[in-house]
Amino acid sequence: MTMKKGELLELAKSMKLDVSDKNTVAEINEAIKNAKEQAEAKDEAVIASREAKVAKAGKRSEKALKEAEEKAEKEARKEAGDTSAQGDAVATKEKGPAPKTRSLLERRSKKYQAAYAKIDKNKVYSLDEATKLVIDTNPSKFDASVEVHARLGVDPRQADQNIRATVSLPHGTGKKITVAVFAPKAEHDKATKAGADIVADEEFLQQLDKGVLNFDILITTPAYMPKLGKYARTLGPRGLMPNPKSGTVAADVAKAVSEAKAGKVEYRVDKQAIVHLSIGKVSFGTEKLSENARAFLSSLNSQKPSSLKGVYIKSVAIATTMGPGIKVENSL
Repeated sequence: MTMKKGELLELAKSMKLDVSDKNTVAEINEAIKNAKEQAEAKDEAVIASREAKVAKAGKRSEKALKEAEEKAEKEARKEAGDTSAQGDAVATKEKGPAPKTRSLLERRSKKYQAAYAKIDKNKVYSLDEATKLVIDTNPSKFDASVEVHARLGVDPRQADQNIRATVSLPHGTGKKITVAVFAPKAEHDKATKAGADIVADEEFLQQLDKGVLNFDILITTPAYMPKLGKYARTLGPRGLMPNPKSGTVAADVAKAVSEAKAGKVEYRVDKQAIVHLSIGKVSFGTEKLSENARAFLSSLNSQKPSSLKGVYIKSVAIATTMGPGIKVENSL
C-alpha cells in the first residue's frame, strides 16, 4: 500500500528524521529506508556483542543460563500446582556422618587414662586407701605435689562463712619456702636465727617499690603493718599480704618464722566454696601424706561457722597435680 506524502512525513517525524514538506516523496521514502537499515544493523551488533561475551565467559555463563532455565521451569511448575521433583532438576546433597565428639577423658593422655582406669569412681575411699592410690595413679615422671580439695556447704559471700585459717602440717609441704620479715631492727637477730631468709626494715619497702617479690611468706609486726597498706594491691592478689588470721602479723616474729618454716600453711575458701591445699609430694609416701591430710581436715572441721545449718563439708577428693581425683571419706 502506497503511503501519501503527509503520512510519510508523520512517520519520518516519529523516527526523528531530518525531512520536511520541501522534500519529495521519493526523498522521504529513501530517508525512512536508510533509517530502518541502520536500526537493524545496530540490533545485529548488539546481539553479536552479547554472544561474544557469553563465549568469552565460557562454562560459567552456560551454567548461569542453565540455572536460570531450571529456576524458570521450577516457578512454572509451582504456578501449575506441581511440587514434585522433576528428574535431575532438583539435586539433593547427601550429608555425611556427624563428626564424633570425644569425651574429656578421651582427650587426655594415655598415661592419664591408664591411671583413671585404676580408680573406682563409684567408691569413696578411706584416707589411707586414697593416699596409697594417689601415689599409684601419678601419671607424671616428676615428684608431683599431692593436693586435697574440699567442697564446702558455705556461702563465701557471707563474712562469717568466708573460711580462712592456717594449719601446721606435721611433715611440711615438701616445698622450699622463702620467708621474709619486715620488722624493726631489734627483731632482726631473732628472725634470722629462726630461719628467716630475708630480714629488713625500711629498705624492704624500697624493694616493694621496685616490684621485687622474691619471697613466699611475708611476716611483720602489728606496729609495722600500717606501712604495708599502700602495697595491698601488689601483695593481696598474690596471697602475700600479712594477716593476723594466717599468723603473719605477729608480735613474736621468731615464733611466726619457725612455724612457717616448719610447715604452717594458710588455706581459704574460693568463690566456688572449695578449699584447695597441697599436703606434700608423692615421694612422702602413704604414711606422711595421710598424717598431713588428717591435720588439714581436722583444722578445716574446726572452722565450721556457727551460723551454718546445712552440711559443712560436702565432699573431699585427693589428687596429684596432673592426676585424676579420688573421692575420700570425711572421717578422721
